Amino acid sequence: MGQDQKALNRRGFVAATAAFGASFLAAPALAQSLANSTEIEGDISASVSRNVSSFRTLDWRPYFADLKNGAILCDTRSRALHYWSEDESIYRLYPTSVPLTPDLTKLGRTEIIKKVDGPDWRPTPSMLERNPEWPPYIPPGPDNPLGTHALWLTWQYYRIHGTHDTRKIGRRSSNGCIGLFNEHIAELFALSTVGTQVMLI
Repeated sequence: MGQDQKALNRRGFVAATAAFGASFLAAPALAQSLANSTEIEGDISASVSRNVSSFRTLDWRPYFADLKNGAILCDTRSRALHYWSEDESIYRLYPTSVPLTPDLTKLGRTEIIKKVDGPDWRPTPSMLERNPEWPPYIPPGPDNPLGTHALWLTWQYYRIHGTHDTRKIGRRSSNGCIGLFNEHIAELFALSTVGTQVMLI
């Protein structure tokens, strides 16, 4: 396959992604069928047009018993991610994208189990069966749904990751994951470790 054809296939995938978002929401169970990858983010034109309205600092104590390995709180209501270092010397507050619907939202305690700088993405066999025009693999780069960095959680298929589509931040626009601006996920990636506590509320 020539370079022009590969570029065309990638463009076709990106265009198909937006159309796929609506059908994806009609079948939330599909989110559980993803393997070795994460989400296709929905079409934000169908989501709320207003960004975050309650962006404020928080104290870690109501949410964590301690700060061992650092702590991340993802507040899906205010669409914000809070990070505290183990010694409390560093606190960060980032705007995020959050899941589109309660059906796609997982809440509770987890932790970081893997960190990937330059994640790639592979659709599952069932995705390719339904969408044969999609490429079987998207390398790191501007077409990748995971942005520049990704943090794997203990919950299968759930990630905290970057996004190249900055319109998604501050909105209900994902199919389960928490998205950050690429510059913010890069900073969080450097601050966090495997074992950092994570809580979604």
